[in-house]
Amino acid sequence: MISSRRFSLIAALMLLPSFAFAHPGHDTSGMMAGLMHPLLGWDHLLAMVAVGMLAVMGRQKVAWQLPVAFVSFMLIGGLMGINGIAIPAVESGILLSLIALGGLLIFGRINRNAYVPVLSACCALFGVLHGNAHGLELPANAQAISYISGFTMATIALHLAGCAVAAVCANKGQEMTLKVSGVVIAAAGLFGMLSVI
Repeated sequence: MISSRRFSLIAALMLLPSFAFAHPGHDTSGMMAGLMHPLLGWDHLLAMVAVGMLAVMGRQKVAWQLPVAFVSFMLIGGLMGINGIAIPAVESGILLSLIALGGLLIFGRINRNAYVPVLSACCALFGVLHGNAHGLELPANAQAISYISGFTMATIALHLAGCAVAAVCANKGQEMTLKVSGVVIAAAGLFGMLSVI
């Protein structure tokens, strides 16, 4: 028998895919639009928070290379999108990034420095995908610099939020919270993928 709490969680996760491709239609000009894009797109929000969590999870000091790689390559992907260069299947790639980031949080055996270059490369790839989606939504003749500044600031804020959550969990010995977060993030990506098949 499923408890009402578990049923509510499952129902909420099943509704998430309906919002996966809800990005088109909102205002896409200026800094405020850039700020809101990662915050209103649940797929972007979850990925960016996950990168921040991974930068802290199981470490003595923050692996800043991960969020820096994500943001740097997100800007490259954004510029590609603004110039009309679309990465094939970018939305599917974004959903796969959630599955991968969630899986990394679930298994959590990434605290060795040897893994940082590999994780940084993954974050760079995911950043390009997320940035390309941002850039593709900017209409012609819009305020590109303001829009880019907005989504960059929002991304950095979400990375920092993920770092803060992971740091609090580590200090309180609640590593299981990060693993559960990973399950939710990976499940959201999986449901999103299933909804577009």
